[in-house]
Amino acid sequence: MTKKDVLVYPNDFLNSFIAGDTIEVMKQIPDESVDLIVTSPPYNLKNSTGNGMKDGRGGKWANAALVNGYSHHNDNMPHEEYTEWQRNCLSEMLRLIPDDGAIFYNHKWRVQSGLIQDRQDIVTGFPVRQIIIWKRKGGINFNPGYFLPTYEVIYLIAKPKFRLVKKANAHGDVWEFGQESNNKHPAPFPIGLIERIISSTKAQSILDPFMGSGTTALAAKKLGRDFIGIDISPEYCQMAEKRLAENIFTYPKIRKESSYQIKLMEQNN
Repeated sequence: MTKKDVLVYPNDFLNSFIAGDTIEVMKQIPDESVDLIVTSPPYNLKNSTGNGMKDGRGGKWANAALVNGYSHHNDNMPHEEYTEWQRNCLSEMLRLIPDDGAIFYNHKWRVQSGLIQDRQDIVTGFPVRQIIIWKRKGGINFNPGYFLPTYEVIYLIAKPKFRLVKKANAHGDVWEFGQESNNKHPAPFPIGLIERIISSTKAQSILDPFMGSGTTALAAKKLGRDFIGIDISPEYCQMAEKRLAENIFTYPKIRKESSYQIKLMEQNN
């Protein structure tokens, strides 16, 4: 793992995992340098008025991995602070894509204090073109007062000239993919979902500013594209690098890269 104060685009970014604050890292990427962004941020689920995932005290998610939070993020910010953080993240993402670029931003709706949080306070003012419903297969619900939650929402935030590749629009706007199992990250993307997004575009460079266990990187390399992965957690970056290495012989296109590096950004305290 290489420690650096300043990263230089593209050599320090393409096909690399970068451990650091995602906004600070994105600030080092030039304008309009990334074709496509695919990501799912922490949902701030432990900041809850309900009896679900709240400070590890039980409820319907008592046996779920997310009850322990992420390795370097407790997922429990004051709501206004969380909203401002996510809007700042989206502003950086929007700066990075060209006039034909797009952001696929996955999030989760929920009810708090009797009001629905549909994330409009995050995405208002950004060029949202469409929402896609990700219908998750399976899941567990320990609370008899609620039906099992089975969907999440992907916001397609697109610049004016963004277009899908031929026939990709036939997928519709409700996508059913099972949750990924056998993954140590508490909230992994299913790789089939990311493959559908990437393969629906002509993008050659794909950024995931909340990379986690590296699913976006793996999907990108399977499809012969370049990736940039950012995560605050060095542990998750190492997990992602290992995962990519383990799939070198499974997916021939991954062999094109001789190595995938982890850069650790110096944090200013």
